Amino acid sequence: MKTIKHSLQFITELDETDPTAQRLLALPKDQQVLLLESLLKELIAPKITPILDEVNAGNSWANLKVAK
Repeated sequence: MKTIKHSLQFITELDETDPTAQRLLALPKDQQVLLLESLLKELIAPKITPILDEVNAGNSWANLKVAK
């Protein structure tokens, strides 16, 4: 089966005066992105699985999945 990778872009807005946000912002940019993407996959992906199952129900030519 062929796959086409595509993505949604998420934006995280931070309050720079918050100590937790300051710790995140102190990390290198690539680590910031990795941490935020990991949280999205861990917290959001399981919640949208039932929606994807519904979207994919009866599809014979394509299925939408969350990449891990």
